[in-house]
Amino acid sequence: MTTPALTAEQARAQLDELTVIDVRTPGEYASGHLPGARNIPLDHLDAALPALRTATGRGRLLMVCASGARSARACEALAAHDIAAATLTGGTTAWIASGHDIHRPAGARTAWVMERQVRLAAGSLVLAGLLAGRRRPAARLLSAGVAGGLVFSALTDTCGMARVLAKLPHNRPRAADLEATLASLAD
Repeated sequence: MTTPALTAEQARAQLDELTVIDVRTPGEYASGHLPGARNIPLDHLDAALPALRTATGRGRLLMVCASGARSARACEALAAHDIAAATLTGGTTAWIASGHDIHRPAGARTAWVMERQVRLAAGSLVLAGLLAGRRRPAARLLSAGVAGGLVFSALTDTCGMARVLAKLPHNRPRAADLEATLASLAD
């Protein structure tokens, strides 16, 4: 089954008719999101199913992430529960490249986007493996493992390291924020 997709131009033209759900981490969301978007991180989607089902009664769902990969996975997960949703082709990156405004809440906590966090973690682990490998050659296996993980990530369009990093406290939604989002969707 193919996931319905909207381009940035199509989404902009229909924005008032869509319920926009940003599935990035709260830190990524705070760094800038589509106007009116609500944040439900991908790993909290199951808890949001009842609220999202209710929201579809008011209009179509548009799932958004940075590139479109996570939002496409969100659409597939929702489809498994008979909830229709579209993804934004190219994500917020394409939205910004098209010249559309993004919303940055005043005073919101911001974290690096997940891609940058992954690059820092992967680079640090490779460097640590190489440095430690000067004394203990077996430590170079750490660098080889990270390299293999990056290749696997590229081939499968998944990222295990991003999933691990998403569990860090600065990438987790505050319970009150998530509850407020779910309540607003269920109303």
